Amino acid sequence: MAEEPKEHQGSSQGFQNPVAGFGVTFKAMFKKRLTEQYPEAKKTTAPRFHGRHQLNRHPDGLEKCIGCELCAWACPADAIYVEGADNTEEERYSPGERYGRVYQINYARCILCGLCIEACPTRALTMTNEFELADSSRESLIYTKDQLLAGLQEGMVDSPHSIFDGMDEGDYYRGAVTAAAPGTVRQVAVSKGEKRDEEPVTVENTAAAVSSGAPHEATTMDRGATT
Repeated sequence: MAEEPKEHQGSSQGFQNPVAGFGVTFKAMFKKRLTEQYPEAKKTTAPRFHGRHQLNRHPDGLEKCIGCELCAWACPADAIYVEGADNTEEERYSPGERYGRVYQINYARCILCGLCIEACPTRALTMTNEFELADSSRESLIYTKDQLLAGLQEGMVDSPHSIFDGMDEGDYYRGAVTAAAPGTVRQVAVSKGEKRDEEPVTVENTAAAVSSGAPHEATTMDRGATT
């Protein structure tokens, strides 16, 4: 049997391709339309949704970030800027030798890929379910450490403060520290311009503020952090 000429095959395919494309459009005409009523009705995100970042704390309130800058190196969009500094016994922000003194994320560049989360060795950085990041200026899209740091929960004292008595850095990562030691007092953040004559903050004061419903920063649960 003689084969069909190639010219005829090409012309038949050229006719079938548009018909197949219009067929997809024709079938979609009879499907139920889905209209998102945003922002009045916000869609629930997946549990591990890649939203806004959060800097986490240890159970006693010390920060998990050690200022290693691995997240900044892993970022393909060059959206993260970190400056580390040394802890001192008079001003301690994390259990280890160093902490993140400056931490910034530029959400005008960030692509929310999550590579920074994978690079973090201490689980200090996670991503929340918050996705409303639009703003009116580029400057406001640069989030600082104060904006990213998780709020205080019951049993925590805001950093800086001393390490749990009798514990070391390894005990924190093994989960041996579950709350701030009784009588823990917040140290004066001299590096931030604070003066030593200010009233100290203790774990008892923090617990009373949380239980009374006093305004405080959003906690990990408030922000829906992904761990």
